[in-house]
Amino acid sequence: MLVAGIGPTTQAFQELTRTLPIVFTQSVDPVGLGTVKSMARPGGNATGFTQFEYGLSAKWLELLREVVPRVTRVGVVRDWGAAVGLGQWAVIGAAASPLGVEILPIDLAVTGNTESAFTEFARGPNDGLIVGVGTAATIQRKLVVGLAARHMLPAVYPYRFFVEGGGLMSYGPNLIDLYRRSASYVDRILKGEKPADLPVQAPTKYELVINLKAAKVLGLEVPATLLARADEVIE
Repeated sequence: MLVAGIGPTTQAFQELTRTLPIVFTQSVDPVGLGTVKSMARPGGNATGFTQFEYGLSAKWLELLREVVPRVTRVGVVRDWGAAVGLGQWAVIGAAASPLGVEILPIDLAVTGNTESAFTEFARGPNDGLIVGVGTAATIQRKLVVGLAARHMLPAVYPYRFFVEGGGLMSYGPNLIDLYRRSASYVDRILKGEKPADLPVQAPTKYELVINLKAAKVLGLEVPATLLARADEVIE
């Protein structure tokens, strides 16, 4: 059998085989990508665990406004042309509209346009940033965090490693837990169960990580109520 990491890995495996069992550990929208027929009944040779549900995207905007209530203009970093980026964009837009918050796309390619995209967006003191789930931002995470700091953009990220690298805060799934849970599916399949019959599962553990050093550089005071909810505070 095969164990896949990020979403594109599963698709690459399925191009090679439609019979060998595959367990994916951090897929994004496996139904939309055609990896499985449905979440409850995958129906093919692959099953596993998703990174997040699209509704999570609205949480990023909520957290950003808790730290920066004055924010009126938010750049949403997403992979250029990727379906997952469009899905996150739609949810964030629906949440931003009644709040009077303007959102603008910052579309990244894996290489080439990141610095210019950030420079084109950043204009004033009421700007903020949401970095969505995507391959380009993850690969270029050091550059993305550095550009956010250079342009004094308070930012919310999807994974803790952005914050460990100097970003302001993150809210997203505990990725290590997804791999641990995937081991149970590997065990069940090796004992005779079929991927087609094992439902795709969503994360059960989400974590909020806040970097107070980054907040200080940005001149922000993180509310005590938010700090109390954090799973980890980096000082």
